[in-house]
Amino acid sequence: MKQNTTLSLEKEVIRKSKILAAKKETSISRLLADSLQRTVENEDFYEAAKRNGLHALKKAFHLGGERSWKREDLYER
Repeated sequence: MKQNTTLSLEKEVIRKSKILAAKKETSISRLLADSLQRTVENEDFYEAAKRNGLHALKKAFHLGGERSWKREDLYER
């Protein structure tokens, strides 16, 4: 469901946005909607990757094998 919102922008930004929208054969509204959509999707992707990374760090990786030596054996004094 779409909902309207109101923005206050500098006149120069609006002027340049109209030119950009015309070049892309779209509207300022569509430019803003697409940009916000990409920003939200990127943020969602980042948060999911962050969660997965933190989960992997907490889980840790067991690389197998056991230590068959003692520290004292390696460093004779």
